Amino acid sequence: MNHEYLVTLNVPPSLEGMVVDNLLMMEFERGFSGFPVFSHHHENKGLSIAEQVTGRQKKIRFQMYVNHSDLAQLLTSLREDFSGSGIQYWVMPVLENGVL
Repeated sequence: MNHEYLVTLNVPPSLEGMVVDNLLMMEFERGFSGFPVFSHHHENKGLSIAEQVTGRQKKIRFQMYVNHSDLAQLLTSLREDFSGSGIQYWVMPVLENGVL
């Protein structure tokens, strides 16, 4: 049985460097990925006029595989360091992975 999770974070671009530093300190076995995305949400809170018109907001998405034993530590660290920052996250179990 696989006890790994895929953790996804949508981060405001202004916090990218701080999140990278935080994740690097966790020393994930397989590292993590970061890439630009557009976030779409029904709330206009904190959006610029341009973002309100286009209906999208720039974010940086980070994804990483996390062992069950490391998940609580990761979430605790993120909550302590980024409380109130607006970072959206989700955790999904990994059913299968590998290298092709």
